[in-house]
Amino acid sequence: MPTTPKLIRETFPVGPLQCNCTIIGDPLTKKALVVDPGGNPEQIMARLEQHGLKAVSILHTHAHLDHFLASGKMKEQTGATLHLHRGDQFLWDNLEMQCQLFGVPYTSVPPPDRWLEHGEALACGCGVALHTPGHTPGSMSFWFEGAGLLIAGDTLFRRGIGRTDLWGGDARQIVRSVQQLYTLDETAVVITGHGSDTTLGEEMRENPFVRA
Repeated sequence: MPTTPKLIRETFPVGPLQCNCTIIGDPLTKKALVVDPGGNPEQIMARLEQHGLKAVSILHTHAHLDHFLASGKMKEQTGATLHLHRGDQFLWDNLEMQCQLFGVPYTSVPPPDRWLEHGEALACGCGVALHTPGHTPGSMSFWFEGAGLLIAGDTLFRRGIGRTDLWGGDARQIVRSVQQLYTLDETAVVITGHGSDTTLGEEMRENPFVRA
């Protein structure tokens, strides 16, 4: 039987706070998801072009300023739809205020086109959205079972978890969300919101904040 080509995946830090932006592309249709475009839209567009991909969806793990700064430009240049969980609408509505508080230049962005729901299939048919609140009320992770890949945003880090002392954070919720992620394939690679990749198995055994 013919094998299914592997998804195209590239992750690289962008923006003033070095958020990890990830491109997930279907090698057959050449459609792509862009997750957390936190700045440097020209760089993201260049990477898409290098892979011969067209962005159709811009996904946000949550609505903190460092995960959206290139979203407006990306939508303008590609026509891709903006996606966010409704629980973070209050943060999205106050992105300019967030930027002012952290001394980061504000780049305008239109309202989200679609609200993400737990368990919904993502564009390209290659993954699903998982609601993993705690870092923010609307924090999402994106699970690509066939590729053994989890984009966890700021919910789970290598030997860490997301902070819960910002707007809407909840320490108990983030523990429950991480435990939910631990039910997935422990061999899966985890793309974190900042810093290096890890695996679910490593975090299940060695994360000092939440163990399986």
